[in-house]
Amino acid sequence: MAEVLKGLNLLGTLKESMESNKLSDVKDAMEDLLLSRINLGILGDRSPEKYTFMNSLRGLGPGDEGEAPSPSLSDPGDIEGYLDPKHQDFRLWDLLPVPKVSAFDMDGYMEKVKFLRYNAVFLTSTQSPEANAVDLFSAARSLQRQNVYLILFCSAKETKDDLELRRKASVEVLASRGVNQPKVYLVSPSSLGTYDFPGLLEDISKDLPEIRSQALLLALPALTPDLITQKKEAFKALVWAAASLSGGISTLPVPFVASMVDSSVAVRILSKAQTSLCLDDKSVEQLARRLGRDPAALKHFRTCALSVEVSKAEVKRRLAAAEKELATFPSKLVEMAMPRHARYASRSFAAMMQALNGAIEEMAVDAQRILMAAQA
Repeated sequence: MAEVLKGLNLLGTLKESMESNKLSDVKDAMEDLLLSRINLGILGDRSPEKYTFMNSLRGLGPGDEGEAPSPSLSDPGDIEGYLDPKHQDFRLWDLLPVPKVSAFDMDGYMEKVKFLRYNAVFLTSTQSPEANAVDLFSAARSLQRQNVYLILFCSAKETKDDLELRRKASVEVLASRGVNQPKVYLVSPSSLGTYDFPGLLEDISKDLPEIRSQALLLALPALTPDLITQKKEAFKALVWAAASLSGGISTLPVPFVASMVDSSVAVRILSKAQTSLCLDDKSVEQLARRLGRDPAALKHFRTCALSVEVSKAEVKRRLAAAEKELATFPSKLVEMAMPRHARYASRSFAAMMQALNGAIEEMAVDAQRILMAAQA
């Protein structure tokens, strides 16, 4: 239910802009979601755990194109940026380690790493955080930067009791330096679907603006069944926005203009859904390689044609089928789901909603089946 409510929050944000006739805001939000414009700062010692974490955030493993190498090839004094091969506007920044000197120039450090430019910052460590890192965390919070999170890397070899002892030690360090109600997230760098990372995503979604939160959600790999459900609901909100804008376009007195625009937008949304749900060939092969599975066996679970390839021909076929089915559908029921400005163009709105939502449901089912088979 929580995953559905998040989708409704995004839908509510988009509907509010639409009903206020802020069409440019809706278009900008759609573009942000489709491009996943997100910058994450990853702060901490340049350790193998840190680079494994950065790669896992992008669904990459050893040897994959675009991986962050360990040891780092960057100059120790440089900030290195890493693009996501599938989501080019999703960027991770390898920030400089916090100096362990007694005379720590915090303001100079924050300026050097451009601390305030990132949508969220992860302060990572393999042991309890150092004093300067804790002070930096406190300073960031005093600047109303709530989207700064403390991560303690862990491994599957550690027992639950050992992990809790490590967390307790870190919390005590934070409390000793004046951090109120400190929270430390235990994260496995190579297995983000476990330990505290799903809960960390929950907290990030509360702290970031709605559109940024959803853009991050769509850029992350399909790590867990819950995350796949959240992605599905976010795409349905995106479909509503596209269909609403399409309703205005479809009133143009030019034959076939609406259908051409509809199919182009639909291809963009479904292409994003394919990569976000990790259904494309490369994503399935990378997942199989990381978990030691047969890629051909995982690909067999893609029963929806759009999970395999998002072609314009298949999208047009689905839109046409939806329009045909809706030709005799009671128009009053359709209008109830529409923004006011688009109600006179109900067929275009309803056809896109039905065709794309149906496709996204099928693709999400495929993603769930692939993930379950890979993790079995």
